[in-house]
Amino acid sequence: MSIVTKVGDEGLTSLSCGKMVMKDHAKIEANGAIDELCSHLGTAKSLIKKRATKRMVESIQRDLLIICAEIALGARSVNRLKDRIDASSVRRLDGIIKDIEKKGVFKAGRGFYIPGEDFISSILDIARAVARRAERRVVTLKKRRMLKNVHITAYLNRLSDLLYLLVRCHEKGSCKF
Repeated sequence: MSIVTKVGDEGLTSLSCGKMVMKDHAKIEANGAIDELCSHLGTAKSLIKKRATKRMVESIQRDLLIICAEIALGARSVNRLKDRIDASSVRRLDGIIKDIEKKGVFKAGRGFYIPGEDFISSILDIARAVARRAERRVVTLKKRRMLKNVHITAYLNRLSDLLYLLVRCHEKGSCKF
């Protein structure tokens, strides 16, 4: 079987449930943003030196694939998933955020930062911005009642906060990437 189906030539693609949709469908837009986020995290992971940080980034990438699977399935099929994002997934990110905050890398009220301190922080800043876009696309799905898992929005929200802190941590030199 070839990867070339030619179905996309007409602007169509299929969801995991088999339903054919246009390539600009809200679910495709959401999964596209998450796929892009996962790719940027892969670039960051390839540059990061610290093994524990690499593992953390890879666990986030795995979570993003779980989110994509849930988005691509229909409401009736979601129960077939072995893994799903839940409250414990959000708590895990909360724990990582608290650990970084203990290092004192973030000062509340600082405002916006200009990206580009170095390559790793730039890639992480791109990932943060894409995480925010993915979150907006997931909110669209929730508003249209195409996604019921409330933990996915919370997870993406925490993820963008975590990426923001990782950038600040790296720029201050308090994270040994």
